[in-house]
Amino acid sequence: MQPITERDIRSSFVNCSKGDTKRLPVPRDLGDRPWDDLDFLGWTDPSFPGRGYLVVPRDEEMVGIALRYETGGSGKSQMCTICMTTHTAHGVSLMAAAKAGESGRRGNTIGTLMCTDLACSLYARNKRRPALGQRYREDLITPEEKIERVRQNIATFVQRLYS
Repeated sequence: MQPITERDIRSSFVNCSKGDTKRLPVPRDLGDRPWDDLDFLGWTDPSFPGRGYLVVPRDEEMVGIALRYETGGSGKSQMCTICMTTHTAHGVSLMAAAKAGESGRRGNTIGTLMCTDLACSLYARNKRRPALGQRYREDLITPEEKIERVRQNIATFVQRLYS
């Protein structure tokens, strides 16, 4: 992923109001992010537990997505549907996003199980390890195929925002 700015981030959101976009917290460490290892930018809101944000490259633009998730979680081990990493306790959450456009304004949402810290790209590259969970050993898939799987899975999630 190419580095992006606060302005890029704020102008990318497709499922929240302009007012919400102006108020959302943008990561302060954009200059320190491992951009070469990211397939999308993801972060949670430290001042409002249960809110997260994604900015995903799509064609020639960025798509920003506001997410909500339950902070209590199930406490059970679960697998992220984006990077296929298993986490224990609260490491995976059901991330819900309002759909884009009129459908979202009517209250329609989509959801998927994702790493609660939104660091799927780093888990797929073995740059981050789950606290007590694990990555299943996959002998039949290369690291490049794992990265491509993350890209495909996040692209599918983004596409569902519009359908």
